[in-house]
Amino acid sequence: MSKRTRRPFAGMRLQGGFFYMICLIGCLLGGCAAQDTAGGENTISVYYINQAETKITAVSHSLESQDRDGQLREAVDALKENPVELSLRTPVNGYEINGWDLQESLLVLDVSEEYKKIQPTTEVLIRAAIVRTLTQVEGVDHVAITVKGEALTDSAGTPVGPMTAELFIDNEGNEINSYEQIWLKLYFANEAGDKLVPTSVKKVYNSNISLEKLVVESLIAGPGQDSEDAFPVINPSTKVLGVTVKDGTCYVNLDDGFNTKVFNVTGDVVIYSIVNSLAELPNINKVQISINGETEIMYRETFNLASIYERNLDLVVPVG
Repeated sequence: MSKRTRRPFAGMRLQGGFFYMICLIGCLLGGCAAQDTAGGENTISVYYINQAETKITAVSHSLESQDRDGQLREAVDALKENPVELSLRTPVNGYEINGWDLQESLLVLDVSEEYKKIQPTTEVLIRAAIVRTLTQVEGVDHVAITVKGEALTDSAGTPVGPMTAELFIDNEGNEINSYEQIWLKLYFANEAGDKLVPTSVKKVYNSNISLEKLVVESLIAGPGQDSEDAFPVINPSTKVLGVTVKDGTCYVNLDDGFNTKVFNVTGDVVIYSIVNSLAELPNINKVQISINGETEIMYRETFNLASIYERNLDLVVPVG
């Protein structure tokens, strides 16, 4: 079976640098499949936009096809059709889908010129609906959108690039409401695991989630496989139990996964990855970390979690 499936569309002219970026992105952030094989069918959630254009909502949809090509065609067709619920509408509205091109695990979806006329707030919802729907098809990990063959850019003219479902951060399973886009300065490990590397990361996130929690969850997710200089710090199975702020101090409560060492990273790099990253937010000066609400813990037999930590730039590798 071919690993490349094409649906023709006019003049795909992505720049070489964009394709290079695509090739670097691995499958670590795989699509969140929700499949049910009962009766030989797969069930996915197709995301639609509410009529007020303030959120997207999932509607269950059964796929009849057993092969990836057929399932993609069904999923795209479902996105194009208005759902039965009158409060919802298709995300494919005011523009056309010219076709799609499946390249390994990357789906490039080409749309018509009218897409550029969509209001930014609505456009982000459309992207979220498309990406969250199509990455549920097995083997599709990333979705890139092109406009008449040209790479989609944001309001600042920056190429959006390949997207995963995880890019559109939800609030613990609640319906997605409004989105905001932000650049975060996060501190990950260097290759040796004994220093911190400052990294700028662009996130599109649900405005219901606090920036403090977004920072911690982004650290747990890691820098991504396309990062050459930054390496993950925290066990990716770690769960965030709570993040609160009072008088400039951020209190981070993590589960037992935080205690499990899965990367060759020193204890101070772990602690100050969290502290320094949170201290980049203007309202944070200090950080206290707890595990299951407990602070009377010696982390790595060295760091007393009862202590409140401040920014430490001595561990940071100079940039440039």
